[in-house]
Amino acid sequence: MSSFFSDMGAITWFVLAWLSIYFIANIWIFIWRFLKLSDILNAEKGTLELLNNNMLPIKESVFSNILNSNKKIDAETLNMYKIKAIKQLTTGLSMLSIISSTAPFIGLFGTVVEILEAFYYLGGEGKVSFDIIAPIISKALIATAFGILTAIPAYSFYVLLKRKAYEATTYLDMQINIILSATKDINPKITLK
Repeated sequence: MSSFFSDMGAITWFVLAWLSIYFIANIWIFIWRFLKLSDILNAEKGTLELLNNNMLPIKESVFSNILNSNKKIDAETLNMYKIKAIKQLTTGLSMLSIISSTAPFIGLFGTVVEILEAFYYLGGEGKVSFDIIAPIISKALIATAFGILTAIPAYSFYVLLKRKAYEATTYLDMQINIILSATKDINPKITLK
């Protein structure tokens, strides 16, 4: 096994190091964002329940500043707060998307360079048997395999976090609807300052 790794070229080592950084970043971003999104989702779900039950003040919501103040509440202001929240909710998702889309190509690059290098050295020897080519190609395919291994969890994590962000956005939309209906006196459920 040690000879297997010692025969790898500099490009393959560079690709494996790059993909290792991607893999570590992938795991770190997922854990960080999953915990953060879970907290936000629970807070917004709780806020929605409080608004439905006509209970103020709201402490943990995106809208807590405006709800607990004497400021005028309108749709534009609430949407501004929502857009700011969506930006916070989706932080890190673009990096997971980049990792999931580029990791296979980085791995493929390492494989292609390793195979080209192998064929260059084998071309000068004349007749080459399968016993010589097979280990070279299997060694070259390590980079592609590691790229795919990095991309699969990155894409899965991206989809999971995007779904959590969507759920939180849905709670924000429901809160906006309740707040606006209360301020227009169409269906006065809560009393705002």
